[in-house]
Amino acid sequence: MKITSLTAALAAVLVGSAAVADEIGDAERGAEIYDYCAACHEVGRGAENGIGPHLNGLFGRRAASVGDGYAYSDSLRRAGADGLEWHLRTLDAYIENPKALVSGTRMNFDGLEDAQERADLLAYLRRFSDNPRDIPEADPTARAPEVDLPPEILAIVGDPAYGEYLSSECSTCHQRDGNDDGIPSINNWPSEDFVVAMHAYKQKLRPHPVMQMMAGRLSDEEIAALAAYFKTID
Repeated sequence: MKITSLTAALAAVLVGSAAVADEIGDAERGAEIYDYCAACHEVGRGAENGIGPHLNGLFGRRAASVGDGYAYSDSLRRAGADGLEWHLRTLDAYIENPKALVSGTRMNFDGLEDAQERADLLAYLRRFSDNPRDIPEADPTARAPEVDLPPEILAIVGDPAYGEYLSSECSTCHQRDGNDDGIPSINNWPSEDFVVAMHAYKQKLRPHPVMQMMAGRLSDEEIAALAAYFKTID
């Protein structure tokens, strides 16, 4: 049989005696990595919301959509209203750096830097979602290219003065005094988080259409300048 895609090729290598979910990663190892999550999240038979929402049926679920009165952060509810869904790509980005994908999330977790650990964890969590036939070739678990910024982009030193000049459009929504009533504040953001977030909009990983348009008009240098400027504002 002719293999027509990299995804199919990877699946062919990984298929064997392992469960289908393991094609994302090693679900057995992911069960151990899940210990990072277990203090706040439940998964499996009888799972309930606790400090964090339960993770059953996570794949394909819209962000902030678990019922039963769970109190999501305003930022995550806005992201869900903007269309953010938990697919393999977005979950991978969120687990890597929660605040880069949803800046105001209350999830108190620094993230998993190791891509294999993330893949293993997602393979484990995928066991508790419907439609295992979707692994990994089809939505909602289709693996799209990650937002992977080259080191030279992250190394750009932005000019705060230029960033201030560019910031007028940002300040039509984000208030310079740091008020986050309705619109999240971007004052005093770490520069790298700002850059990653803007490139996530630029590459349409974050779903907000206005921010996608705004980020799409900015060069790498302009994003770095804005990051440098807003980092200086308390």
